[in-house]
Amino acid sequence: MKFLIIQTAFTGDVVLATPIIEKLKKQYSDSQIDFVLRKGNEDLLKGHPFIHHVYVWNKKASKYLDLFRIIREIRSVQYDHVINLQRFASSGFMTLFSGAKNSSGFKKNPLSFFFKHSYPHEINGEKHEIERNLGLIAYLTEIDFQKPKLYPSSADFASIKKFKNEKEYICIAPASVWHTKQLPLNTWKKLIQLAQGSYEIFLLGGASDMDLCNQLLSESGVHANNNLAGKLSYLESAAIMQGARMNFVNDSAPMHMASAMNANVCAIYCSTIPAFGFRPVSDQSFMIEMQGPLYCRPCGIHGFKACPEKHFKCGKDVTAEKIYAVMSEIQSK
Repeated sequence: MKFLIIQTAFTGDVVLATPIIEKLKKQYSDSQIDFVLRKGNEDLLKGHPFIHHVYVWNKKASKYLDLFRIIREIRSVQYDHVINLQRFASSGFMTLFSGAKNSSGFKKNPLSFFFKHSYPHEINGEKHEIERNLGLIAYLTEIDFQKPKLYPSSADFASIKKFKNEKEYICIAPASVWHTKQLPLNTWKKLIQLAQGSYEIFLLGGASDMDLCNQLLSESGVHANNNLAGKLSYLESAAIMQGARMNFVNDSAPMHMASAMNANVCAIYCSTIPAFGFRPVSDQSFMIEMQGPLYCRPCGIHGFKACPEKHFKCGKDVTAEKIYAVMSEIQSK
């Protein structure tokens, strides 16, 4: 049996697709499972024990030429099942022209009427995105909840040892693509100041987050060497998150990476809300948001570059003291 999973969106979306990999491999142990993702995310599945091949789509350079290349390669494999988690026409074309005997995807995809199985993607009722994704394989297997999972290698774990000492540590991923999903920097700074006497602190992120992280550490009196933004691969980041006493994150990809390692995680919600279905699922997960209703919250599923109402009350009303209080709730493993 040959399966192809398509998820060409962002980092967190790929992580949230991994439960499908786990489910299919459990049900069809001798199957071949391949994956299509966007260039930049391929490290997430590097060395994955259940993935046979990863197609990397370069959406920034020669986007459509590369799309046609991938479609040709996919079609030559003759997949039995294509599971399309993406809701845009490009992935619909991959599915349509794959030649697969069976295909499934969300009805929001403009080409879903060509899929053999199509399902709604409804952001209501507090259903987790993982549950929505698993619904795409309801015709193939039981869809009881399955956590996401990443597989850092022994080399990934070895590479992070140089950053660690005997002291317990916490990880903070302070940045977000969307300003309204990012806790204000002053609050992150206060959190660092609350924690720095008791824990080693590591800041995580991409290369574009390096300056922001340096600013936070400098203003908080923490050594710049603790800025790991841009220094670690995705799987190295996942490896260091696994050993953290706590991972403090926005509603963003690092939250899902922590869940994929079953690492302790505290997710902070500003303009978005947990009811959208993007919540941490680690055994020890905490969610922090402002108290009480706010007329403009939530203002959108994905967030904005700036607060539409100019006040950003949903972010500013979350205090560092409230966030840090979760440290007293952690249970020993």
